Amino acid sequence: MEKLTYQQILSLPNGLTVIRILAIPVILFLLFAGGKTLQTVTAMIFLLVALTDTLDGYLARRRKMVTTLGKFLDPLADKLLIVTALIALISARGIPLWMVIVIVGREIAVTGLRGIAMSGGMVISSSLMGKYKTAFEMASIFFLILGGSYLSIDFHQVGLVLLWVALALAVLSGIDYFKKFLKTIII
Repeated sequence: MEKLTYQQILSLPNGLTVIRILAIPVILFLLFAGGKTLQTVTAMIFLLVALTDTLDGYLARRRKMVTTLGKFLDPLADKLLIVTALIALISARGIPLWMVIVIVGREIAVTGLRGIAMSGGMVISSSLMGKYKTAFEMASIFFLILGGSYLSIDFHQVGLVLLWVALALAVLSGIDYFKKFLKTIII
């Protein structure tokens, strides 16, 4: 077991990941606070927090600060941010419950598969399709939080279209993870 130093725990990449987790209650509170201006602020906060996902990984690799803690916290922060936002958007923006159930179910299943594989000493790494899924989820959540229409663009509809793409990618990448898992246990 790798012993973590204070520098690793308090590194900038890990700090950005923790900020993503700590921002969740703020985003949820603001989402239900109402008002068009406040919703725009909420969407911008979500966007900034979502962008830290790319930044923390980039910084960790570039500065050679990749840690076991970071490998655990980063995907956890992504899942917490996305899942809680999607669940909140069911009542806040009327997104379909079944879509959220499929996406959340996929997240739980893939996390479980990766955990089982890891306990056996095998790693099922993130796929490019899974990364695209996350990007589409975050983009859809951004537009769904904005809601309403600006300059004749219905952001709610844009968000729903992006959510459909995220849903398709969630299902396809979920199938891909199951195939990878089966290959790791059969070999």
